[in-house]
Amino acid sequence: MEPGGSGVALQRGRGAGLRQQPDSIPSLQAGHVAELVAELQPLLKGCSVREIQPLPPRDLLLIVEPPPTPDGPPILRLRLSASPETARLHLQQDRVLVHDGPEGPFFKLLNEELAGATVRRVEQVRGDRIVRLEFGATPSGRRRALMAELVGRHSNLILVGPEDEVLGLLVPAPTRKAHTPRIVLGQAWSPPGGKAGPGADSASLAEVYAEPDALPPGPVKDRAPLSWRVECAVGGAAQLNRRDSLRKKLQSRAQRKLTRARGLVKGLRKRSSAVEGAERVQQDGELLKSVVGTLKRGQSSVEVPDWFTEGAPPRTLELDPRRQPAENVQRYFDRHKKLLRGRESLERELQLAQDKVTGLEALLLAAEDDDQDPAALDAQAVEAGLLDKPQEADPRKRKAPEPRKPYLSYRVHGDLEARVGRTAKDNDDLTFRHARGNDLWMHTADCPGSHVVLRLERGQEAPQEAILEAGMLAVHFSPARQTGRAQVHVAPVKQVHKPRGAKPGLVTLSGGKTMHVRVKQTRLAELLRG
Repeated sequence: MEPGGSGVALQRGRGAGLRQQPDSIPSLQAGHVAELVAELQPLLKGCSVREIQPLPPRDLLLIVEPPPTPDGPPILRLRLSASPETARLHLQQDRVLVHDGPEGPFFKLLNEELAGATVRRVEQVRGDRIVRLEFGATPSGRRRALMAELVGRHSNLILVGPEDEVLGLLVPAPTRKAHTPRIVLGQAWSPPGGKAGPGADSASLAEVYAEPDALPPGPVKDRAPLSWRVECAVGGAAQLNRRDSLRKKLQSRAQRKLTRARGLVKGLRKRSSAVEGAERVQQDGELLKSVVGTLKRGQSSVEVPDWFTEGAPPRTLELDPRRQPAENVQRYFDRHKKLLRGRESLERELQLAQDKVTGLEALLLAAEDDDQDPAALDAQAVEAGLLDKPQEADPRKRKAPEPRKPYLSYRVHGDLEARVGRTAKDNDDLTFRHARGNDLWMHTADCPGSHVVLRLERGQEAPQEAILEAGMLAVHFSPARQTGRAQVHVAPVKQVHKPRGAKPGLVTLSGGKTMHVRVKQTRLAELLRG
């Protein structure tokens, strides 16, 4: 069974509950969410949260313990999914494999905030495809709520505090320019815009989702019949989608390995052909040994009669002109021994490589069979050494890319920072947004080039060596680098001005001086290396 999948859907395969293809399974509508909430509210109210089981990337199980009753269940599991294609909530009644791997910070946050809490209520928000699960008696002592936005490709799970301030969210908001995200950490949660979608007048769950072929596992078969329909239909479709995705990834990995394995076999066969010539190398050594007395250092070849071939035709043997005659003879015998040593290991390598090609070809053939479980095939292939274990990225270790800076940074004399503009537009950003008034600004006097800013603390005077080295950078990042010398303007940034309407990078000066800079190539290389 696959992680997070419905075992019944797998067992039923092409049964009544999955007659439709996964992409044709209708998504939950607002009216369906209302039906599910009405079914789940009496079951979950008053339950104590044991734990949150993550099912990355976008699913989780809320494991709760109902108040003790004679015939009550020991635990209940609520499935919440923010999958773009199969967003849903339902009581999870079939088995689910526990996720083994990195979980991500949101799932950790939920366990910290909700483990031990009590479910106060489950309610629909605005008659929309949004469910609010409210919790009391939390570890922090403050009210918490989990918002499940089941709105197609924008589905999300959000944890909010007493004032509905966002404490965490499963799917981060996209970082796009000129776009203000709706959900921001620390700010109040607001529902998504748009219409709620079909509600009470739409077809009911029982009309949309066929009755499953099998009853739910466990002694109680009618605890949550609507949830069971959703679990078998939408959950089954999610599992088939997951199987298809796993199958494609498996085929891609296996094909890459097969290509490399075939290349290895080809290379080993080529080496094997060379090893097969070991006897000929030994014979050449014997031929060369017979005429060693006639050889002289500096020869690049010699022609000898080939006694090992009928008629003893002449045979040309290559020599190393840098070696003595006896050393050239020994080279042939050394090569013969090396080829013999490699023959046995080469045969083993070739057999292993051929076996791997055969195994990978069989794996790809099995992966094409819809009845084969790609997760099981993957595990078997890893165990057999055909594939490497898939590397699952740990979301906690992901680092947000640093924003692009409009300058390059170098350390000059005195460990001062010299900033060099990247482009004409970046020159403006550097000088007028990333520099202070007392910093020193530099630019070649007679040709275009990068703005250079030497950063200084308040009241600090720049050492002359630092000014000269920053000036070298100004020359280097200009056409004057060809000559290695140039006149360079030097002025405090506060004396650099941008004329209205001027082209990017074009400025005027109201002060400063000009100095002659000659680039010292050795020192410049040190600056550029950092």
